[in-house]
Amino acid sequence: MNAHDERGTTMTGVEPSHLDDQQLMKELETIHRTRHDTLLHGSNDALRAHNERMAQLEGEYLRRNPRRPVAAGRTREGARERGGADTAAPTTPGT
Repeated sequence: MNAHDERGTTMTGVEPSHLDDQQLMKELETIHRTRHDTLLHGSNDALRAHNERMAQLEGEYLRRNPRRPVAAGRTREGARERGGADTAAPTTPGT
């Protein structure tokens, strides 16, 4: 059994709204790191729990950071304009 095998377990955790910013980022980093293994090797229940937890954590991050920097290349317009050159400089929404 590999380290990320979640068969037979229920993913639980602290309510995202109760995490401080540092804990929330750590939880997000962990869930994104384990996503691929869960998709490829986890049971349907593990994948469902992973999806739910990821949505909770990402929703809390977005709630706390409604004006987060958005990289121009990560928008539809930026992708169309990219033309092979990807820019990583974030922009402020609405500018």
